[in-house]
Amino acid sequence: MAGTGATRTHRRGKSRSEDEILYDRELEDLPPELRWREWMLRVEAVIFAAVEPVSRETLTRVVGKGCSIELLIDDLREELRSRPYDIVAVAGGWQHRTRTAYGSAIRASQAPTRSSAVSLSEQEAAVLAAIAYLQPVTRGELSSMFGKEVSRDTIASLRDAGFLGSGPRSPTPGAPYTYVTTRHFLSAFGLETLRDLPDLERMEDDGLLSRQALEGDAPAVHESEASDD
Repeated sequence: MAGTGATRTHRRGKSRSEDEILYDRELEDLPPELRWREWMLRVEAVIFAAVEPVSRETLTRVVGKGCSIELLIDDLREELRSRPYDIVAVAGGWQHRTRTAYGSAIRASQAPTRSSAVSLSEQEAAVLAAIAYLQPVTRGELSSMFGKEVSRDTIASLRDAGFLGSGPRSPTPGAPYTYVTTRHFLSAFGLETLRDLPDLERMEDDGLLSRQALEGDAPAVHESEASDD
């Protein structure tokens, strides 16, 4: 019986290895046009099924070594040109997104969607915008910029939503914690990188940020923030 168990274990291990070997990424037996078409379908299937944006590394696992992910995506987007959704570059990967022109139709239908809409209070939105532009930034620096205390509850709410992570300790006295935005922040707001953030002038017009703060002329920060977490 022990020998049988060992054999079964060996077979299971061999089966997993064979599965990896048997998955044909190169598709060398197919004509070039059919090979490209199959790679396109594989990439679209992975992006469609994924909850978060799909990275290049993930997509290369299902196509041949010499395949250009960018060219595949370009061809897929061309096919989707007349559809109400697209494949967009976001948060360092690619994701299916509904075209903005159909957002009102989706809201009017009240149909449940795969991703919940971003819902932030006015204060949370302002704090999140400030962190996005100033990161890494401490709670005390944010409080100085807004002219009033930014509460721990506000920071905690943004962290719980997955928008904030911990940055390096500040070199200021007391070495307080700093905060940075996350990959989920980029995904939720449809940004590929932080370089895609709206222009500062627009944020100033909305009263969310001041150019003075971004240029480092905010009032001095109190050392009492050192115990932030």
